[in-house]
Amino acid sequence: MILVQTGWTQKQNKPKAAADAPKLVVNIVVDQLRYDYIPLYWDEFEDDGFKRLVNQGFNFNNNHFNYFPTFTGPGHAAVYTGATPSVNGIVGNAWYDRSIDRSMYVVSDSTVSPIGTDSDAGKMSPRNLLSTTVTDELKSASSESKVIAVSSKDRGAVLAAGHLGDAAYWYEGETGKFVSSSWYVSELPEWIQNFNKEGLAKEFANSTWETLLPIDQYTESNADDTPYEGTFENEEAPVFPHDLAANRGDGYGIVNSSPFGNTLIAELAKSAIEGEDLGSGEATDFLGVSFSSTDYVGHMYGPHSIELQDTYLRLDRNIADLLDYLGQEVGRGNYLVVLTSDHGVVDVPQELIDKNLPGGYFDSDKALDELSEFLNTEFGDEDWIEDYTNQQVYLDRELVEQNGLSLTVVQEKAADFLLQFEGVKSTNTAHNYQYEDYDSGQEAMYQRGFMYDRSGDVYIQLKSGWLDSDYPTGTSHGSPYNYDTHVPLIFYGWNVPEGETSRKTAIPQIAPTISNMLNIPLPSGSEANILQFEE
Repeated sequence: MILVQTGWTQKQNKPKAAADAPKLVVNIVVDQLRYDYIPLYWDEFEDDGFKRLVNQGFNFNNNHFNYFPTFTGPGHAAVYTGATPSVNGIVGNAWYDRSIDRSMYVVSDSTVSPIGTDSDAGKMSPRNLLSTTVTDELKSASSESKVIAVSSKDRGAVLAAGHLGDAAYWYEGETGKFVSSSWYVSELPEWIQNFNKEGLAKEFANSTWETLLPIDQYTESNADDTPYEGTFENEEAPVFPHDLAANRGDGYGIVNSSPFGNTLIAELAKSAIEGEDLGSGEATDFLGVSFSSTDYVGHMYGPHSIELQDTYLRLDRNIADLLDYLGQEVGRGNYLVVLTSDHGVVDVPQELIDKNLPGGYFDSDKALDELSEFLNTEFGDEDWIEDYTNQQVYLDRELVEQNGLSLTVVQEKAADFLLQFEGVKSTNTAHNYQYEDYDSGQEAMYQRGFMYDRSGDVYIQLKSGWLDSDYPTGTSHGSPYNYDTHVPLIFYGWNVPEGETSRKTAIPQIAPTISNMLNIPLPSGSEANILQFEE
């Protein structure tokens, strides 16, 4: 690996002219990509995918999320806003909304119309995002710049495109088509209509998933058949080959739970570059690409499965192909690529237990039932708990006030009571996150993810290796531990030196760094902490 850095500091200190900018920025977010997967699978990667980015780009190998919770919605929001949930408002993939007395999905918007579908899958927008994105700032600075985002997940596309993006497109598993909303477009452009008509998603959903390499070469993973992995509905065991056609049902969503979902997004990204003429004009264009199948496969099979390794080996080929395409269509040196992830993942807790490592399953139903009984005993027989989401207890604040009680006292009583349950490391309250100042450690990470009107009243912090609900197979994420926070960050291409650093960096540094490189305003909520391309 080359660590030489030549002329970078001098070039950065020189004011940039308007033309001194890349023709295209491609921001790649790989869903659930833990940093350790890259060195783990390194020997099986080919030369022009992940290896090209690492060897020819600048690798921030000690990059972390600096807040809780580590989920897809908050992750994408942090990447693009340069802010934590306490500022950008994206406190989860969903949260309990007290104003409507139900859950609020992160990009749900009943006021917009679906485009390309008649279903609610198209009723999405960035309305819940409370600060600007780097893509917003690019559009504000240059109306000629185009911003397009594509993802299997609606939240992966919407939060990337931001408020001012030209379009965001996401996958509707029921129909096997990509859709959007009236926030962005009035109708699907011809190029994406043609992409949908080609039926690539349906072709993948009707295929059989076999390993890319001979299965005995997957030595970095567990055996093919383990008790830690999930199965498709009609499968007897979690083993190759996986017949997607026999398990897809009436829709085509199953493609997301295979590596072919990533191939679909890579092909859509190339179609977007061609269809929108991205990178062909004087102004800098922006393409957000979110690969989500790694997350679906990781949840189902876990970090040590052959299925996950195969998904990453195939993604490596997808990335190599996309980079080759960029070189041909935009020109080497004319585009900037940033690759990162929205969160990591914990090993399957049962596997940790079997290895005598810390881990377990927190019985949240039992804890909430007993907490409810405790609050009834302490304060009277009422429905004190409104909801439980993201390891947070939402109390009925109006009921507390109507009974003349101190919300702070009720929060503290509930927090103290929950400490008795197995798997709970610590608890804290909304009062403390609202009024105390946590400078460092995990409590500071929780505070950076807290927003009073969207977050709960009592936070539960689980022990390392524990999950909030019973996963008989597979696993999840969302904690402040390194397995959920340590993710890759690689800059490659335009004006990026070859190099690597082990200095600790944070996800919210990405957006202001891109803004600085493009010589545009920083996103509104960003702390303006710019990454330094120095060893």
